[in-house]
Amino acid sequence: MHIPDGYLSPSTCAVLYVAAATGWYSALKRLKRRLLTRVVPLISVFAAFSFVVMMFNLPLPGGTTGHALGVTIATIVLGPSGGILAISIAIVIQALFFGDGGISSLGANCFNMAIIGSLVAYASYRLIASGSGIASRRRVIAAAIAGYLAVNAAALAAAVEFGIQPMLFHDARGTPLYAPYPLSVAIPAMMIGHLTFAGLAEAVITAGVIAYLQVADRALLRGTSGLPLDAGGESLALRPAIGSLRRLWIAVAALMLLTPLGILAAGTAWGEWSPSELAKTSAQSQLAKSTTNPLPVVVPSGLQKLANLWTAPFPAYAPGFVKSRGFGYLLSAMFAVGVLLALSLLLQRWGQRRARAEYSG
Repeated sequence: MHIPDGYLSPSTCAVLYVAAATGWYSALKRLKRRLLTRVVPLISVFAAFSFVVMMFNLPLPGGTTGHALGVTIATIVLGPSGGILAISIAIVIQALFFGDGGISSLGANCFNMAIIGSLVAYASYRLIASGSGIASRRRVIAAAIAGYLAVNAAALAAAVEFGIQPMLFHDARGTPLYAPYPLSVAIPAMMIGHLTFAGLAEAVITAGVIAYLQVADRALLRGTSGLPLDAGGESLALRPAIGSLRRLWIAVAALMLLTPLGILAAGTAWGEWSPSELAKTSAQSQLAKSTTNPLPVVVPSGLQKLANLWTAPFPAYAPGFVKSRGFGYLLSAMFAVGVLLALSLLLQRWGQRRARAEYSG
């Protein structure tokens, strides 16, 4: 679901950057400055959770792979604004450091997974769980359904973005310049795997975490519950106790240690091939398994030009100085989680200093 550079035209990327930027601005505006500094620790830990969850690749029909997003649990705890920011941060780190998703298509990936995913998750969760208690089983079911719908909505958006490229951007002979797959190929190829495995993975993960929080820390679930807030009019979820944050970071660390299992699934994600991989027989055979439509023979020229727009320091989560693929994968996860933890601590200190300065002034 991480669209690489070259698969979307520059104009498509520009439009989706604007859409993503609108979502980011709205999210920041809703959280406001003081509230943002208070919720930064939770945004950081759920960005780390999402990053790690997306490293667990699942085998999908047709020989490709997919993954859950972690967007639903982030949205249920943080609300749609916090969920948008948390997932966007994870996607930015993936693109900048590991080349997972393109730089030109960063707006598209954030729009699909962070913005659409968060909004669909929030709307469906609130609708299904409305009126139920924090500890009710209906909230677990609502979270599972919301997770399933959110992942599939994000996948459908990506499929449509792929599918409109050959219609809108082609040369005089009709040869596609960017993604070569029409809607009749892109939608079934993308959706079959997400409607079956990836969506179910998000549902199971979200339901499991919600069930755990209902026992361990119900306050984290109050923000989007629709139930009365505390006396100060603010959600208890946005004022996490130190113990709550510690438990969440420990859970992320435990999951991070298991990330080498994420590379056991054979194959690559559909639509994430580089030009050289796209030209290989293996990529063509993977696509052939997922659709009966004709396959592209020539790698589109626009895709070739934009594919190397950015060279990540640790492409494909494989640091060059590490020979073991599994250990390199684990080091990549540790690096990303470490970056997010460091950023969280720095922003908290900045917020505390600013608050003290305003108080003394």
